[in-house]
Formats: sequence, C-alpha cells, structure tokens
Amino acid sequence: MDKKELQELLIQVSEGKVRPEEALLQIKAEPYKDLGFAKLDTHRGIRQGASEVIYGAGKTKEQILSIAREMVKEHEKTVLITRMSKEAADFVAGELPLNYDEASRIGVIGELPPKDGKGKIVVATGGTSDIPVAEEAALTAEVYGNEVIRLYDVGVAGIHRLMSHMEDIMSARVIIAIAGMEGALASVIGGMADCPVIAVPTSVGYGANFGGLSALLSMLNSCASGVSVVNIDNGFGAGYLASMINHL
Repeated sequence: MDKKELQELLIQVSEGKVRPEEALLQIKAEPYKDLGFAKLDTHRGIRQGASEVIYGAGKTKEQILSIAREMVKEHEKTVLITRMSKEAADFVAGELPLNYDEASRIGVIGELPPKDGKGKIVVATGGTSDIPVAEEAALTAEVYGNEVIRLYDVGVAGIHRLMSHMEDIMSARVIIAIAGMEGALASVIGGMADCPVIAVPTSVGYGANFGGLSALLSMLNSCASGVSVVNIDNGFGAGYLASMINHL
C-alpha cells in the first residue's frame, strides 16, 4: 500500500464505504517481512510514497526471486529491480512476469503506473557510452510515473547537438545530465535551464578520468546554479530524485 492508496482507504472509511475494522486490518500488517537473509520493508510505500527497490548486485538469483515474490504477495503493483544480471533476470522470469532491460540492467515486474508527474523529465547524456546509466535513470523515472524525454549523445564535443533541443530543455521540469570524461555537460545545461539539474558523473573516460572521479569533481564544482550531484554511475538515484521533484 502506498500513500495514495492509504488516502483513498481513509476517504472510503469517512464516507462509510469501508468499515473501520476492515481498514485496520489492511493497515495493521507487520511493518516488515523477515525472510532470514533480508527484511522486506512493507511500509515504505506508506512512509515515502514508493515501495522498496531490490538492489540486485551482490544478491543471488534465488534471493532476488524470494524478495520479488514476497513483494508481489504484498500487492505491490510494480516491483523495480536494479543492477540485475541477465542470469538472474532469466531465473526470475521463469517464475514471475519480469520485463528486463539488458542495457540498464533493470528488471520490472508488473505494469508501469500512469504518468502523473507534473511535467517532463529530460535525461541527457554526453555520449553514447553513458546510455546504460541514462537508461537506469530514465526507466526508474518511468516506473515512478513520469514522462521522460531522452536526449542522447549531446555532449560538449559537438555543442550544436545540444542546442538543437532547446525547446525540450527549456520546457523540462527536471533535467538529468549524465556525462563522463570531464563532466562538462551538467554545467552547460545548468547555465541554460530554469529547472533543477541533477548531474550524474559516469565512469566513462580514459585513465585520468579515475573511474569517474574527474567528472564527479567537475560537477561538484560547477559554477552553474541549481545543479545537484549524485554519486558516480548512480542513474537510479538521479531518476528517483527527479521523480520526487516532478511530483511536488
């Protein structure tokens, strides 16, 4: 149950359509399910408006399936699994209706919700090599009910490519700027847009990129106002934050 469903339930109680005892049974469910190897936070949707996300890296395919199956039992309409291997995806898909995107390593069980965000989220990348991180951000935002516009390979090495999308940039409610190398894309977009910009440094780059550290430091030191930064390759974090902003 998420915040919206809880609110609807309480309205039904106030209107006499649902007895208080019935509502209590729905809300009373234990706040977490102890699976032994994991404690599933079943009340996160009520507290935060979004259910728990399964981080696939480091988990066995059996563990991922057990957590996902329990979430489905808890009537979660959409289950998001990040950093999921192809092997784990094939295994889970044998038991549950999983849609898997190999580029972003994201798995989704259930249907995507309606797009109820206030505006559009633009996801822009410096290069094609940044697309895996970008798709993690874009799919995360879509799972949380947002309309996403993808602008890929619009980096500063050919700035005219970005300028041809000025209408998308100026009409966005949130922009996620994803880049490796020197990470300059976030500053350029931050100097053009009138909305919050979430910068995502990627580990794409040559040796002196230090696995994304150079892009991270460039983005942290951006002179453009309104630019915030998440961790290296953290497309999920950017997509989640963008969704929160777009639903305010």
